[in-house]
Amino acid sequence: MQGENKNIILILLVLALFTGATIELSEGSTIIGIVLFIMAAGLITRIKLTGENSAFKNSKTYLFAGLFIMAAVTVFNLATKSSIGTLDSMTFLIGASLLAMGTARKDTRQLGEFGLYISVIFTALYLVFYTFFGIFNIDFVHLFNHYFVLMPTVFLLKFTGIPVEIIAIETITLYGITETMTIIIGGPCSGLYSMFLLIGIVAAYSRMESIQLKKSLMILLFAVCVAYISNLVRVFTLYIVAYYYGIATMMVFHTHLGWMLFAGTAGLIMYIMNRKDLLRK
Repeated sequence: MQGENKNIILILLVLALFTGATIELSEGSTIIGIVLFIMAAGLITRIKLTGENSAFKNSKTYLFAGLFIMAAVTVFNLATKSSIGTLDSMTFLIGASLLAMGTARKDTRQLGEFGLYISVIFTALYLVFYTFFGIFNIDFVHLFNHYFVLMPTVFLLKFTGIPVEIIAIETITLYGITETMTIIIGGPCSGLYSMFLLIGIVAAYSRMESIQLKKSLMILLFAVCVAYISNLVRVFTLYIVAYYYGIATMMVFHTHLGWMLFAGTAGLIMYIMNRKDLLRK
């Protein structure tokens, strides 16, 4: 059971690093994003998988398909001179996972299959909530940002006596000490990226280790709650930074340090829950 708990903690660390990588690649430093992806991949190798329930056998087809996808993403970004975005990074991860699955080493194939589950599930959820819903004018992301991120954090600001005003569905005016700021909740601030990654990670681990459905759902529900609460703490802290130090300082925290706060908060909650033996039930 101790090894299983260690795996769960590693899974949440991988989640934090993947979240940081997607934020850095889309809004921050590409180099930092790539480094975080490499670190996440390295942690995945530390997760002990039996491999007995692998759905894929090694094949050169996977190897060539992976190389093609990785090359296509690279060429496209170079040709269009565009920055690497969330979908680009996840598509590249799909290619890298297929490449690993086409190798002869069993542990590398397991790593590839694990990464494939994560990237495919994230990409599918991203397309549904950010693209498919948009085609049919379903404002799920905007409504989620308003009711589940903006409203709770604004309540906390008012509770602490910080002057703030909601002026649009995803926009507030924050009356800071040094300046008055208009802040928009969007992109990674929704916390949906981390939830998408988490669903993929838990699904991958549960599938490859044949964990009981009930236990998998309990782990998933708990981890999604961790991700949601951590994101609220992250957004609220960014408001506090903006209030005291201004929008420029807040943006530094938002891009480079926000995901670290998320990781730290998630880790703290995991530690508390693990001490209470709730994960061992």
